[in-house]
Formats: sequence, C-alpha cells, structure tokens
Amino acid sequence: MRDKEEKINFTMLTSGDEGVILSFEKGESEAYRKKLLAMGLTPGTAFRVVRTAPLGDPVEITLRGYSVSLRRAEAAAISVMKTN
Repeated sequence: MRDKEEKINFTMLTSGDEGVILSFEKGESEAYRKKLLAMGLTPGTAFRVVRTAPLGDPVEITLRGYSVSLRRAEAAAISVMKTN
C-alpha cells in the first residue's frame, strides 16, 4: 500500500484506470452492500475500468478474472484508491 492513500469515489475513474476497492460509503443499505460483496467487490480487490457506455452508464470493470457492469449510481457507493 502507498504511503499516501488517496481515497476517491469510483465515479471519478475513466476507461483504462486501475484501482483497489477501499470501502463502501456510509448510509448505503445493508442489502445493497451485500449485493456488491456477492458480486466480488470486496475491500482490497484490484480492478480495472474497461469502458464506459457512450452516455456514461453503465461502467464495465474487470476483477477476479471476470467482467461486471455497474450503473453509475451503484458505483458512487464505492470508495477506491487509484493505482495507475
């Protein structure tokens, strides 16, 4: 881990960016948090933003060897650290 960990919101990333999931924003429902965890978006997981749809929604990411598409509203609940 870097000396200066910069926590940013997932929605600030663009195609080609890589990062590590840090946490989920406070205030998100427990059911929604469990949904993200079940999809493999757990703290400490590395990912790469593959592409964003032309109108910005959804966003495709790869993690753990597979692809996941997230709506921007879902992605806004994830705090990450950009690694590239």
